[in-house]
Amino acid sequence: MSRPPGRRITCLDGSSVPDYSGHMSNPGIAELKARLSHYLARVKRGHEVVIMERGVPIAKLVPLSTGEGRDSRREKLIREGVILPGRGRIRASLRKPPQGPQEAGAGVLRALLAERDEGR
Repeated sequence: MSRPPGRRITCLDGSSVPDYSGHMSNPGIAELKARLSHYLARVKRGHEVVIMERGVPIAKLVPLSTGEGRDSRREKLIREGVILPGRGRIRASLRKPPQGPQEAGAGVLRALLAERDEGR
């Protein structure tokens, strides 16, 4: 394929090689290690990467299906039934931190000091 000098062709898949199998790559292990970021970017764009060892395919990198692996930890726990999502609004008193260090844990500190005084 001839092209004007100094002009780079970019294919629909983002590669610069216009071939019939531009949608799939078959790197060897050494090439994969050297250009891992490149191949992961291809997978993110929806392409498959078949990893070869001495000309024999041994593994395949494929993009995750929509939503798979992208859920937040909270969403996963809700889906597994570990936690229940809240309903309604959060009370205003829960949105603001306690006022001053004495209010937060003052009763616990008093109980601890009283226990020490008793010699337990």
